[in-house]
Amino acid sequence: MHPAFSVIFLTTLIGVGQGLFLALVTGQVYSLANLLQPQDSVRFYAVGSFLSLLFLVAGLIASVFHLGRPERAWRAASQWRTSWLSREVIVLPLFMLLVFLYGVFHFFEMTQPLFVVKGQIPVDTTLVLGVLGALAAFALFGCTAMIYASIKFIEEWHSAYTLINFVLLGLASGFTLAAAFSAWLGIDLVAFFGAWAVIFTLAAAVSRLLSLRRNARLVHKSTLQTAIGIRHNRIEQKSQGFMGGNFNTHEFFHGATPARVKFTKWFFLLMVFVFPPLLLGAAWLIHSPGLPLAAFLVQYLGLLAERWYFFVEAKHPQNLYYQAVA
Repeated sequence: MHPAFSVIFLTTLIGVGQGLFLALVTGQVYSLANLLQPQDSVRFYAVGSFLSLLFLVAGLIASVFHLGRPERAWRAASQWRTSWLSREVIVLPLFMLLVFLYGVFHFFEMTQPLFVVKGQIPVDTTLVLGVLGALAAFALFGCTAMIYASIKFIEEWHSAYTLINFVLLGLASGFTLAAAFSAWLGIDLVAFFGAWAVIFTLAAAVSRLLSLRRNARLVHKSTLQTAIGIRHNRIEQKSQGFMGGNFNTHEFFHGATPARVKFTKWFFLLMVFVFPPLLLGAAWLIHSPGLPLAAFLVQYLGLLAERWYFFVEAKHPQNLYYQAVA
């Protein structure tokens, strides 16, 4: 498949925003359960929420560049009964609204308890918004991933690994950013978020490696024989019927060399799964405020490459018709 950079930035940016918000809510739940020191409502939760919102807005802006007629974008929500894309279009702004409200309530310190659970855990409006936002975040992960996983004829995508990878990579990048954010603020949560970031990164590494192994062993259902309806053991295409390209060859084939594809695979494996845990571990050992940010930047650069490879790895059956120019 042809990797559209607008979609690459959309999926990676909103994944970071979702992961960061989930990290904030996780920190709040831990502090309410007296497992972490409470953090400043404005300085940590409000600013962190708007940082999450910034990534979500950036992803939304990136998506506009993929639209042929941006003024008709609102129509994408009309097919919500059958389309995962329509569901994503609905869930994304809902999630952004919940993130915004979560940040606003923290900014104005509207954290008076509504009730107390078992006499120990105070539940306020921000926690309710946080839980609802977390549910919306996972729903958004599901909608985004199912846009690809639901396409049966692209067999590299039609797998549970697609959904698992989207969730774990979003969590890994979001918690890594939370560690960097904590280091920037100078608060004692770098180890907490860094540890979770390493856990999610290693889990994502296992899932992504399993998906790579699965896709490498795929025996595609569509062949040259099934494409043209001729049952012959040896069929060789000599020409695709024209000398130039067309919409099909531009949109459904990446055009990258095998060497570039192989390099990108090893590049993202190192940048996403190897270097960030090492940098976070080093930050914990030497108490460096800059290494968590370096870990996030390295990981996000690797995520861009991973998402590019995700599209390039997928083989559209129509490419059986366009293997040779002449």
